[in-house]
Amino acid sequence: MSNQVQKLLFIINSAPYGNETFFSGLRLALQIQEQHKEKAEIRIFLMSDAVTAGLAKQNPVEGYHVQQMLEILTAQGAIVKLCKTCTNARGITHLTLVDGVEIGTLIELADWTIEADKVLNF
Repeated sequence: MSNQVQKLLFIINSAPYGNETFFSGLRLALQIQEQHKEKAEIRIFLMSDAVTAGLAKQNPVEGYHVQQMLEILTAQGAIVKLCKTCTNARGITHLTLVDGVEIGTLIELADWTIEADKVLNF
């Protein structure tokens, strides 16, 4: 087995709450970071309704908490960006974001896609 670092790109389009697609993507990213931290470089690009997960001060009544999951991922070295076009469309570009989360561009996503060893879509 190779010791080479795998570059993994997660592209998530699903809304953070309402179904488990978004949650499943973050769970996999967290598991990879925990289980293979020396072998994986994780980048996450949130698009469409997924960008709302990047907003700070979330307080879900029950179930999973995506803000906490994103904070754990970024604290452990994952890069998380929100699509600027998508945040502009939803009027949230200038709102406070989760610690470690930034606004990104389609240009960055294109570069990340070319550089990635694997691209996972949720």
